[in-house]
Amino acid sequence: MSSSPVEAPAHLGEPSVVEVSDGVYAYIQPDGSWWINNTGFLAGSQGVISIDACSTEARTRAYLSAITSVSKRPVRTLINTHHHGDHTFGNCLFEGATIVAHEKTRAEMTAFGPPQPLPFWTPIDWGDLRLELPFLTYAEGVTVWSDELRCEVRYVGTPAHTTNDSIVWLPERSVLFAGDLLFRGGTPFLLMGSVAGAIEVLETVVKPLGAQTIVPGHGGVSGPELIDDVLGYLRFVQDTARAGKSAGLSPLEAAREVDLGGYAELLDAERIVGNLHRAYAELDGTPPGGQIDILTALTEMVAYNGGKPLTCYA
Repeated sequence: MSSSPVEAPAHLGEPSVVEVSDGVYAYIQPDGSWWINNTGFLAGSQGVISIDACSTEARTRAYLSAITSVSKRPVRTLINTHHHGDHTFGNCLFEGATIVAHEKTRAEMTAFGPPQPLPFWTPIDWGDLRLELPFLTYAEGVTVWSDELRCEVRYVGTPAHTTNDSIVWLPERSVLFAGDLLFRGGTPFLLMGSVAGAIEVLETVVKPLGAQTIVPGHGGVSGPELIDDVLGYLRFVQDTARAGKSAGLSPLEAAREVDLGGYAELLDAERIVGNLHRAYAELDGTPPGGQIDILTALTEMVAYNGGKPLTCYA
């Protein structure tokens, strides 16, 4: 049974297709909060390359419809930038496409399984979706081509947002699809990756590219200034973690005491709790991406949110 069309609160607005370079498009889904991601696609004469899927059947079908409004060619290649379900659950609707991702992305998707009820969020209608894994994987990267346009898919080398993040870089156009290494207008989320690793990746992998146009995983199309904005938040998390541990505070207590300042305006502020859990673990010597108690962190994010499930409009 098909799910219903996307019915989000009116304040979110409708998804939009933004041509960021000739034949290169970003698909921006407002408001970019929990489980509402951005995707993108390259429209060539031989077919379409999609960068990520969406979280639900309704949102993925709407995205596929948006692609057909630009190109009647089939989607021949689907790249997953990392394993999170908002970027991968819709994979199964890209019939006939070669699904490409880092080898750890496949492993993490297998471990999580298909869409399922999530007790930490308000109810989500996933629709009729099945788990569809990448079947072309790489260790370091792979190059795909849209006609003569080079599209470099690169593993970032260390845990950051997750253990398996990749970027999609179009050097001839100075366009970067950053996945969830970058958020615009939303709080970055490092619970399943590494705060220190994300800083390293942004400073040594992303910034040196010199990208002039950046499509973040959530939020609007941006310029290179977004990198420093996110770096500022990540360093704020590290500073808060050091101060909290020195004061004998738990991650939740530190989150409740800290003044978020300008970062309070970002969506999903409760992510500070999960980010502090990761930063505390790193201060204790846990390696980037190392195992921590994710369920406790999510439970405390709900507590920070006044005991209410985390709001999701997907």
